[in-house]
Amino acid sequence: MTQYSSPWRATLLTLYPEMFPGPLGLSLSGDALVRGTWSLETRSIREHGLGRHRAVDDTPAGGGAGMVLRCDVLAAAIDAAAAPDDPRPRLLMSPRGRPLSQRRVRALSEGPGLVIVCGRFEGVDERVIAGRGLEEVSVGDYVLSGGEIAALTLLDACVRLLPGVMGKEASGQDESFEGGRLEYPHYTRPREWEGQTIPDVLTGGNHGAIAHWRAAESLRLTRERRPDLLADSDLRSPSPDGIARRDTRD
Repeated sequence: MTQYSSPWRATLLTLYPEMFPGPLGLSLSGDALVRGTWSLETRSIREHGLGRHRAVDDTPAGGGAGMVLRCDVLAAAIDAAAAPDDPRPRLLMSPRGRPLSQRRVRALSEGPGLVIVCGRFEGVDERVIAGRGLEEVSVGDYVLSGGEIAALTLLDACVRLLPGVMGKEASGQDESFEGGRLEYPHYTRPREWEGQTIPDVLTGGNHGAIAHWRAAESLRLTRERRPDLLADSDLRSPSPDGIARRDTRD
């Protein structure tokens, strides 16, 4: 459990509550949900819609295409879902938000949980973002039809890090983006397949050599595919014991 009250609590505000738990109800996250390691509450924004048709949106001020989620409707939904003293971060899934990182995911997983707003249409009224202290979060440089799929992504990333969700705690420590690196390649039986073999170092039983190979491969892949993860001041070289240390050579 986290340092806060258990279980880790997620509250989702959406126009499509039927989309949840979706894949979060399966596999590791689903098992953890059944065990009570975390809880999921889904609330419909439309419950706070206006008029006979429960309207939640209106045309954008200044003109333009699409519709905008109303600030009064969304604020009412947020207020009903989370008390003013609720310690959980309030997130708005948005393509203009700060890109989600593994470091941020780990920090969120160590907190009390999340209140997540799933946007729709062209966006939400800017006033409710400031008025209810929403932090905009993006899962990538692309646009989705709504924030629900992004919220599923965020929750899956957080829940798998909760204590007891993964079989081995090391599974969450030794993978892509932990420590600013991509994960090293993996292999399993058969030893030879279509002319390709498992690297000899992985079957030799020398754990020090294996750790060094994995560190070197992790650094190689990161340099090739995600050099942006390697700041100039933090280029590290794998040592014989497999720990990536700062390269102090000129």
